[in-house]
Amino acid sequence: MISNDEPKISKSNNRKYLIENIASKIFMISAFISVISLLLIIGFVFYKGLTPFLFKGYSFMDFIMATDWLPNSDKFGVTSMIAASVLATLGSLIIGVPIGIFTATFLAEIAPKSVQRIILPAVELLSGIPSVLYGLFGLAFIVPKIQSILNLPKGQSLLAVILVLAIMMLPTIISVSQTAIKAVPASYKEGSLALGASTTETIFRVTLPAAKSGILAAVVLGVGRAIGETMAVILVAGNSPVIPTSIVDSVRPLTTNIALEMGYAYGTHQEMLFATGVVLFMFILILNLVLRKLTSKGDK
Repeated sequence: MISNDEPKISKSNNRKYLIENIASKIFMISAFISVISLLLIIGFVFYKGLTPFLFKGYSFMDFIMATDWLPNSDKFGVTSMIAASVLATLGSLIIGVPIGIFTATFLAEIAPKSVQRIILPAVELLSGIPSVLYGLFGLAFIVPKIQSILNLPKGQSLLAVILVLAIMMLPTIISVSQTAIKAVPASYKEGSLALGASTTETIFRVTLPAAKSGILAAVVLGVGRAIGETMAVILVAGNSPVIPTSIVDSVRPLTTNIALEMGYAYGTHQEMLFATGVVLFMFILILNLVLRKLTSKGDK
């Protein structure tokens, strides 16, 4: 005998399968939209940026190696801007990475909950501050301090950029590193402490090495934030397209160059700004490759 409930169960199952199919299609479409958006951005930037070198006779190597950026004289060289971006990023890493990792370690391993309730919201708030406000803080506080302490005619400099970027990358490094440190199994720490190691020795010899891949990911994300920052850097860099010979020289990083001149550029000048974006994209690509390499080593 066929039960009267069987048609209802069959209809319910069919409805579930239909919902599952629709949901899977929505997820797939969302994934394709993300990929297509990335490909469109990359394709457009590379098409505009490589046009002068493919169709107008300009040399990409001269563009990379030349130091003069004089659009009115048809001279386009980004060596000084590459140097400024690299030096600013390295300087901010030297300051920001140790502070970020030590803060994350303190929050994950040492700080009592009463202290965590104060510091964690502060870190989250720091990550939510718009970049232009970091720039205003740098312009109103860091730049005058550099000018007065070092007795300089102008405080807008590579040093100001480094300090602002170091502050800006802290929330990313702290959040990601703290997550990685908390993910280390408790048995690792318990085993180290049982063997007679102190808490500090356990942190530096067991916990941090075990969380190495996550910490490296945090550092690379922080580097990405530093290289791609624009508004805050514009306000404190000084915007001089010359190769810095001192940490107190005014500089113009790659992102700043694009933001300052794209509004009025046209023709070859505009295409060269897109070419600057291509160079910036290559930096980001190299960072991602380095991240993959380092995290694969960390997992091993």
